[in-house]
Amino acid sequence: MTTGISERLAGIQERMAAACARAGRAADSVRLLAVSKTHPPEAIREAFECGVRFFGESRVQEARIKIPNCPSGISWHMVGHLQRNKVNPAVELFDVIHSVDSLRLLETVNRASAEAGRTLDVLLEVNVSGESAKFGLSPEAVPETLAGANSLMNVNVVGLMTMPPFTEEMEKARPHFRRLRELRDKWRSESGFALNELSMGMTHDFEVAIEEGATWVRIGTALFGERPKKEVRDGEIFEGP
Repeated sequence: MTTGISERLAGIQERMAAACARAGRAADSVRLLAVSKTHPPEAIREAFECGVRFFGESRVQEARIKIPNCPSGISWHMVGHLQRNKVNPAVELFDVIHSVDSLRLLETVNRASAEAGRTLDVLLEVNVSGESAKFGLSPEAVPETLAGANSLMNVNVVGLMTMPPFTEEMEKARPHFRRLRELRDKWRSESGFALNELSMGMTHDFEVAIEEGATWVRIGTALFGERPKKEVRDGEIFEGP
């Protein structure tokens, strides 16, 4: 049985509220997305019983196994890299996709959503830092992607997501979060898309992300503790880091 989630959640909520206060924002302007990848349904159920309603998964295969064993009433978000060959099950499993990183993928999600008879909220993942190892659209590619989204009827582009270079010093992440917000403001005025959602900030840097405008913070370790050494992939248990 996972323990301590209630206490950790209270601490996270206090830190979120303090960050909002520093930024002059309402506490309810930021939502916690509990990143539950590699954690079992029991941990998700405990967090749900503590009031958490939004959960993020990174792998379609793992989510497909776990979601049927979790409480109903959860809003599931895809936060990991999404391959086009996994789009159909992703559209069935998730309510929001945070990690659309190309126009081609956006078009694929749109087709799958139409076939499933639904309209899906998506965020465009933007590689603000320019790191070659990271997924995401280059900032230069975003206007063309937004233009292409105008003709897609089964996806709603509601915002942007980014992951800055990892650093233990959260202040070093601030310029990347600020840059995404500034780009959002520019693209909002140019494209007509409201882009109200900014998904940015994780366990080690969520407070500065909030100060720079995040509306979703993606928190796993601070809520659930360290990830288990075993994880589920394609229905089998694998040893993981």
